[in-house]
Amino acid sequence: MKVLVSGASVAGPSAALWLGRAGHDVTVVEIAPALRQGGYAVDFRGEVFTTVLDRMGVLSDLRSLQTGGNAMRFVDASGRQLMRLPAEFAGGELEVLRADLSRVLYEHSRAQATYRFGDSIASLKEHADGVDVRFESGLEDTYDLVIGADGMHSVVRRLAWPKERVVERHLNYYVGGWEVPNTLGISGDTLMYNVPGKLASVGADRRDPGLAQTLFVFKSKELTYDRRDLDQQKAILRAQYTGLGWHVPELLKGLPAATELYFDSISRVSVDRWSTDRIVLLGDAGYGATFGALGTGTAVVGAYVLAGELAQAGNNFRTAFDRYEARLRKSVSATQDGSRAGSFMAPATRFGLTARNRILDIPFFNNQMIKMAQKMSELIELPDYSIGAGSGQEGKLVQE
Repeated sequence: MKVLVSGASVAGPSAALWLGRAGHDVTVVEIAPALRQGGYAVDFRGEVFTTVLDRMGVLSDLRSLQTGGNAMRFVDASGRQLMRLPAEFAGGELEVLRADLSRVLYEHSRAQATYRFGDSIASLKEHADGVDVRFESGLEDTYDLVIGADGMHSVVRRLAWPKERVVERHLNYYVGGWEVPNTLGISGDTLMYNVPGKLASVGADRRDPGLAQTLFVFKSKELTYDRRDLDQQKAILRAQYTGLGWHVPELLKGLPAATELYFDSISRVSVDRWSTDRIVLLGDAGYGATFGALGTGTAVVGAYVLAGELAQAGNNFRTAFDRYEARLRKSVSATQDGSRAGSFMAPATRFGLTARNRILDIPFFNNQMIKMAQKMSELIELPDYSIGAGSGQEGKLVQE
């Protein structure tokens, strides 16, 4: 079948890899002009996720790039340690930078898929024989299937799902981060500083110790801003953090020059069904939580299950879409509850901050949290599919 995938971060290239192996004619469209270089480390916990990565043929590449994770040291304004979480708390069994993960998936899928960067879907028209697609570039084409793998703010979901069928829940926090020169000489532990409702943190870049990565989390009602306007997002961050102590003033000095700013609300999205007739959602586009969930792992598993069900159903896509959703919805819904990530990173009250630090500084409770994260990853049942070795067609890179 002729398949269009929207999004070239993690879910999209994962789907392209499997669908390309099965012999489908796959095009991946991505609004960014190239693979995104920003983003934080992502982790995979448990056998389910690593098994899928192994079947994809990318596990060994990712192991060679793993960061190992950093311990998180929570400090007061003078730098005195309040609490320390070990590297395995955040790093999981396999931790890699999101940019490295995206690049590896792209490299393993591009021989069997066409990648079109610098373009996006402008309209979708579904009919009995396919989906007519018009792109922002003006190009038009018809596809048998369209897969929305374009994240929490999915264009595919916005165009193909009526608003009343989508629930987007703001979880009262925002997260942001950018790269700065490592003028503070940060090495080893990532440093975390809190005041009620706010977190500012900085850690050495895993690839270049001369650079550092920041992470800012703050509590806020839902804000209105342009997601493509970096200056507007930088202004929000400055307004939230101006006047704070510790290293915050120096970290904010690096904000004007940041070209790879990450800024988003901590939110959760759910839809009543993950597919229409010929259009289906994958990963965060259909069952996402912005931050603090297992979104990266479930996107990779979801791509495998979607392609596997298409293969098992003999390309009867309606049956395949139903089985894909039936297999994953219950477990994914549990793993994607990111509602506590913001309140964990930036408790709203002084009492909440003190309670978190004291409780998690006790090894027993620390270990229990790690075990809970492991158990969440084991909720997903992994089928064993037979997916073709590929079409043998060489893919093309299309740069708009």
